[in-house]
Amino acid sequence: MHHTIHNTPSRRTRSLLWLALFAAGSAGAAEVNPTLLDYRGAATQDVLLVMDDQSTPLTTPLASDADYLLRRRILVANLIARAEESQTDVRAWLDKRGIAYQPYWIANVIQAELPAPMLRELAQASRSSALGRIARVEPNPRLTTRLPKLESAEKAIEAVATGVTRIRAPSVWSAGFRGQGVVIGGMDTGYQWNHPALKPQYRGWNGSTANHNYNWHDAIRNTSGNTCGNNAAAPCDDNGHGTHTAGTFAGDDGGSNQIGVAPRAKWVGCRNMAAGDGTPARYIECLQWMLAPTNLANASPNPDLAPDVTSNSWGCIASEGCTTGNEIKTAVDNLVAGGVMVVAAAGNDGSSCSTIGDPPAIYASAFVVGATGTTSDSLASFSSRGPVAGSSAIKPDLSAPGVSVRSSIRNSSYGSMSGTSMATPHVAGVVALMMSAKPSLKGNPTLVAQLLRQSVVSATVPFSQTCGGTTSGVRPNHMVGHGRVDAWLAYQAAINSP
Repeated sequence: MHHTIHNTPSRRTRSLLWLALFAAGSAGAAEVNPTLLDYRGAATQDVLLVMDDQSTPLTTPLASDADYLLRRRILVANLIARAEESQTDVRAWLDKRGIAYQPYWIANVIQAELPAPMLRELAQASRSSALGRIARVEPNPRLTTRLPKLESAEKAIEAVATGVTRIRAPSVWSAGFRGQGVVIGGMDTGYQWNHPALKPQYRGWNGSTANHNYNWHDAIRNTSGNTCGNNAAAPCDDNGHGTHTAGTFAGDDGGSNQIGVAPRAKWVGCRNMAAGDGTPARYIECLQWMLAPTNLANASPNPDLAPDVTSNSWGCIASEGCTTGNEIKTAVDNLVAGGVMVVAAAGNDGSSCSTIGDPPAIYASAFVVGATGTTSDSLASFSSRGPVAGSSAIKPDLSAPGVSVRSSIRNSSYGSMSGTSMATPHVAGVVALMMSAKPSLKGNPTLVAQLLRQSVVSATVPFSQTCGGTTSGVRPNHMVGHGRVDAWLAYQAAINSP
């Protein structure tokens, strides 16, 4: 997953602009990212107003073994209350000037379409008590994502997809668990919800009618050039990547296309990329929706309808302008704090070490997945390796089949793709199988991650490599993690867990 961003001013230009704006004294003013000042005549700037309080509110005095839904409700209520309190004056300032904006509470930020000349006014106003809660003003750039491409359409039908068989999911099915009772959330390019392999498992379909409230959210607004339009009222995929990933975690057409690991799990979806383009605000918005899904009017959030696990085959590169702070990290951490597991693709920037560089895979709270072959357990050359800068944790956590994976594609068809994007939904599906067999694992991502790491089979690195002091022959290592995911061993670990 790579991103390109254009028209970024040189460091020298940014420095001069910074000095020009704040030469007249700016003690106490919000810190404005210098890249925003080179607007080159643009009518508006897409920005993130980052508030000064980014902490995760405590859910105490609840006991650690309190019901996870109750803990989630309190966390969401606290996050919403915190945002309402700290953003009040800023929202009033924006309303008074007729500026379009979108407030968020999972990370305490506001996305705004700010007329470029108002940057100075905002920076000066932030020295006053009215806007003093703004800590930073950051860009919200549109980042073009290089997603895996379709390798072949209508690849020969397999009774059960090769990767699904490889990780022994059918053995768990034979024990009576196919993901029933579990909800998987996908954040991606969207979904063809009525694909024959996806429709039966979509939570918004009851067998006769569709209801997309609380089951689908579109974070795309004010964007041209994507065939789904803006604020799509029903799940739509203008790229195909999302439909493919959903097929791997839950797809089954009831016939010969058994492409999903957890074919009786339900799924819900949020579109965070338009024709492959994401922004920090879109990523944050979908993370927020997963913690407390809303109706189609993006109102009445309900944390009880959150999925149990999310599959994330997207990346947001900080070095190219995605974010210079921890806004996405705050959102991911809060989603996990709410008891929702975040499974994330390592990225496709291998085979060198230290190539896991994109949010959300760089965060300790995310469970990170590398890619192995589909017919072998050899690490794919493209799979990003650890270590993650500034972290001693082994990343990826483990690996899963990600080469020539057959799954659903748009237009109710099937095809194969390769990437850690394809490996990740295998693991999300295994999590659903574990929770199906042991419902008490819901709301406990830390324990699920621990069980997954200890229930793997060996995976090989095709050439001698040492990353972060771990060699190819040592387990765990920063190439394959703890090993290759195995659904049967994970199921055994789940049912035998406390």
